[in-house]
Amino acid sequence: MPDINNPTAAKLMTRSVVSILAETPVHDIALLLAERSISAVPVVDSQGQVLGMVTEADLVRRLAGLADTKPGWLARIFADPAGRAERYARTHGAVARDIMTEAVVSVAETATAADIAHLMEERQIRRVLVLDEGRLVGLVSRADLLRALTMPEAEAPPAGDDVIREAVVEALRGETWSSGYYSSVAVTRGVVSFEGFCQVPGSRRGMHVLALGVPGVRGVVDNTVPMPMAYVAGI
Repeated sequence: MPDINNPTAAKLMTRSVVSILAETPVHDIALLLAERSISAVPVVDSQGQVLGMVTEADLVRRLAGLADTKPGWLARIFADPAGRAERYARTHGAVARDIMTEAVVSVAETATAADIAHLMEERQIRRVLVLDEGRLVGLVSRADLLRALTMPEAEAPPAGDDVIREAVVEALRGETWSSGYYSSVAVTRGVVSFEGFCQVPGSRRGMHVLALGVPGVRGVVDNTVPMPMAYVAGI
């Protein structure tokens, strides 16, 4: 059953994605990005299969290449011919095929918002293409991901205090930062209470957020106190 709090790319993506063909002139690509106020455009073939992506960085790289100087004889001896040829093509190419970035980050329509966000953060990118057997079907941007945070949260089914307590304790066991071994958990009418010692100051905030994320929790009361230094020294 799909999680409405973690929707898939199929629900989040922009389907009307602007794309270009591999033979599109660089001048036209620059105009397109400026007119549409976009920072990248996918390159596709006549069947909609994705070949690569032209980004603002690709265009800037090409512009910067105009200032390249020819290497001296010593640099030519130790230079990587293949690498220099690749840069030359990218900085002097006249069409999308020559300057595009071929390694495109993409996901399937079934990818979740959480998976896409993790991928964007890991790769330090602003968007991912959504492909179906290599064919472009959509695009998910950071703005699209923000929509996932505005969707109504699913209401958790009623849960007893014992069930909630067990879920909180189990969740704490899986976090290395928690003070679960030095504090106790009690639940009364859906309100979680933490008692005992807090080993790491920052863990109090984490425990609070963790408890609120457990289905059925209505509130959190933190009565923990900093662990005495003498106790810390004996650990």
